[in-house]
Amino acid sequence: MRGQNIGNMFMEIKIDIKPLSVNFAWKGRRFKTDKYKQYERDCLFLLPRFTIGKPPYKIYLEFGFSNMGADIDNPVKLFLDITQKKYNFNDKDIIEAHIKKVKTEKGKEYIKFEIQTIE
Repeated sequence: MRGQNIGNMFMEIKIDIKPLSVNFAWKGRRFKTDKYKQYERDCLFLLPRFTIGKPPYKIYLEFGFSNMGADIDNPVKLFLDITQKKYNFNDKDIIEAHIKKVKTEKGKEYIKFEIQTIE
C-alpha cells in the first residue's frame, strides 16, 4: 500500500480499529424501496449469464456518473448484492477490489464489472 501522498513522500496510515459492517450501522430492519427493487430486476436482466470460478475473487467496478458529487462507495454494496444473486457467489470471498468513478453525460450512466478468480 502506498499510503497518503505528502509532498514527494508517501505515508502509510493505519488505525487499529475493527471495521464496522453495514449490518451494524442502523437500528431496526431495513426494507428494499420500490426503486431498489426495480434496479435489482433491471440489473439481473442486463447482466450476462456466465459461470465464475472458485474463490477467492478480485473485482473491478467502474461507475459512470453524470454527477461527480456522488460518493464512490454508494453503489458498491447494492451492485455486489445483485451480482451475488446473479452469479451465485458470496461477497465474503472477495479479497481485492478496484473501484473507479468516471464522469459521463447525463443519461449515459453505466456500470462496468469484472470478477476474477485469484489463483
